[in-house]
Order: sequence, then C-alpha cells, then structure tokens
Amino acid sequence: MFELNEFKQRRNALINIMGKGIAIIPAAPEVVRNRDSHYPYRFDSYFYYLSGFKEPESLLVLVAGDEPKSILFCRDKDLDKEIWDGFRFGPEAAKVEFGFDETYSIKQLDEVLPKLLGNQAKLYFSLGADPHWDTRVTGWLNLLREQVRMGVSAPHEVVDIRRLVDRMRLLKSPYELDIMRRSAAIAAGAHLRAMQKTKVGKMEYEIEAEFLHEFYRKGAQAPAYTSIVASGANACTLHYNFNNAVLKEGDLLLIDAGCELDGYASDITRTYPVNGQFSAPQKDLYELVLTAQAAAISKVNIHNHWNAPHEAALEVLIDGFIHYGLCQGSREEVLESGSYRQFYMHRTGHWLGLDVHDAGEYKDQAGQWHMLQVNNVLTVEPGCYVRPADNVPAHFWNIGIRIEDDAVVTETGCEIITAAAPKTVQEIEDAMHHG
Repeated sequence: MFELNEFKQRRNALINIMGKGIAIIPAAPEVVRNRDSHYPYRFDSYFYYLSGFKEPESLLVLVAGDEPKSILFCRDKDLDKEIWDGFRFGPEAAKVEFGFDETYSIKQLDEVLPKLLGNQAKLYFSLGADPHWDTRVTGWLNLLREQVRMGVSAPHEVVDIRRLVDRMRLLKSPYELDIMRRSAAIAAGAHLRAMQKTKVGKMEYEIEAEFLHEFYRKGAQAPAYTSIVASGANACTLHYNFNNAVLKEGDLLLIDAGCELDGYASDITRTYPVNGQFSAPQKDLYELVLTAQAAAISKVNIHNHWNAPHEAALEVLIDGFIHYGLCQGSREEVLESGSYRQFYMHRTGHWLGLDVHDAGEYKDQAGQWHMLQVNNVLTVEPGCYVRPADNVPAHFWNIGIRIEDDAVVTETGCEIITAAAPKTVQEIEDAMHHG
C-alpha cells in the first residue's frame, strides 16, 4: 500500500514549516549481522515518513524558500547487482514513482550537495544522530567556509530536523490510521491464536512461534519489536525476552507482542493462565489491573493532558495494593512515599506509530504535559508485578500482569483499535477453552 500524495504532502508541509533553508535526512545504513550476512533491512522512520522510499544508501534533501524542491539521492540502477540483491529503482524511476522534483545518483552526493548547501541561511539536520553523517555534513560545511572569499557562505544555524518532524508525526493521517488499524487487527488475531494454543508443558518459544506465524500469514512484514513471552516469575521482568522456559501448571503467561505492517507498529499485551483458569489471587490482581486500564482509557480524550491516563490508573492500582496488603497507609501516603513502585514501576503508555515508542514530546517547552489531540495514537498499559518479598503475601508471589491496548484519540473520546484481543477474565477463559 503506497499513496504518493501522502508523502508529497508531508514534504510540502515540512518545507512550509522550514520557511527558508535546506534539510538533509539520510536513510538508515545496512547493518552486518556477522561476516557477509546482514540483518533484515529496516528503513529509518524519519526518512521513510517523508520519502516513502525503502532503499538503503539514500538521502533526502528538502530546499525551502523562493524555489522549494525535494531531491532524492539513491543507488543507480544496476541489473548485475539486482540479480544478487533484488530490484532497485534507480534515480530516473524513483523521480517518477515517488514524486521528487530532482533525483541524483548517491555517487554524486559530494559533487551536488555542497552546491545545494551554499548560501543557505539554515541547515535542518539531526546532528549527533549518526557519526558517519555528522562527518560528511561537517566536511561539506568546511568546504563552503573555504569559499567565503568567492562569495559563498555556509549555513550559520543548524536546527534539529527531527523536532519539526516529530510534531507532524504525532498527528496521524487517515492513511496512517488505516494501516495502524490493520496492524492492530493482525496483532489482536495473533494474541487470540496464542491463547488457543497455550497448554501446560509447552515452551514459551512455541507460543512466540504462533505469533510469528500469524503475523506473516496475515501480511505483516515483521514483529514490531522482540516479543515478550514470559511465564510465571519471568513476567515480573519487564523486558524479558529469553522466551525459553516451560509453561507450568498454575502460572500466568504475559505476552507483549505486536507486528509491523507497512512500517507501522501495533503493541498489545495480554496476560492469562497457562491452564486456562485464573486462580483466586491471580483473578484479584488481574481485575485490579483491568480496572486501572479502564480508568486510564476513560481519560484518553481531548479534554485531558498526556499524563491524565497514568494518574487515573495509578490511583486505582494504589487503592488495590492497599486493599490486598501490598502497600501500607493511605493513598496519599503511598503516592508520596513511592512504595507502590515495588509493584508498578513504569508509566501507563507511550506514543505509537512508525516506531513502537514513537516520535514526539510528552511535555511542552514550559514543562507542561501536552494536551491530547485528535488522531494522536498511544498505548494504555498499566501493570502489576509481584516478586517474592517479606512484605508480600505469599499467594501473590511471582504474579506479573500487564494489559496493553492501542488507542486513537477521537473527537468524542478514543477508539481502541486492539479491542479484538480477548481481555476480560470471561473472554480469556472462553477463548482458551474453545481453542
């Protein structure tokens, strides 16, 4: 799925924001895995967001001002190399297919780019993001400084291009939301499949394989991140990804897994009993987290700031921790002391989009939380993690629970695009018994 006008509109919007100057946005490099084997190539999110172009060894240049234009540098068409490594567009086809004003061979970069940089007031570039490109850009700027007596000047100001693009990326277009809904649907189906395939005695990696099967079967290109398939005590490690333990009778299984479709991530977590039936202590804490998530979701709307869902979830969790003897004192005392962090140590969500932890600030320059806006996309993911400790009732030991959904902010509240993944105790037990 590719919509040419979508990417052209983004480039034009950024050029308008720039006003004057020149932007340089490089593609991601290919990365060697070992010897002559590479990791699967994944484009740079900023480069792709503005270009729609997925090939490595590429660079996007945007010129703002009296004669605005978009320029792509990319690999030459090379039929011999295509025999080994697959199709490449080449500059001529890329210009037509992706709607650029000009295209050049990447081999012409050192020849063409200094001329484009000359006499530009501002350079929009992410200094520090990649040492290789820092060195290249510094070399071009130094070349221009040597030509000062010839009437050529170098840009006198460098602006972080990513900060400008981050603001754009926070608001998803209908095109983006369509892809994200489809990504979410695939991931939700994979969670259902995993529930139906979970049995005592299986290995965590066997359940991970069910996810991968469903992702690829439905057209996703990759997992959006390394899947967390954590049973028993493993679920109390937030970023556990060994995924190599045996699923045991009486344990919960926490799975945090999403897929990437056409560049866009889904991110879902579900927690359920390996044997298909919640024990009483598991059910108590599970329904506490579920209630906390519902409270958070109720705050995902344009009348609230970014942190409101977290605050709502935290109140519910703290009240539950006190009720079940995990924390001592009043809600205010527990909040002030931070004793709840023994059981809930992360925040309740993050932006979602081309990156799992997507681009965009959470506070403004004055240090105030951003108000939620229509077409923001975020995750809502409270949790509870109870490791064995002297101050913890033994029947709660090694229970780790997280429930995560993806939410699109709307005019009237929010749309949970991952709702198809079973979530209530009844839905989960029904899914596992009818697998």
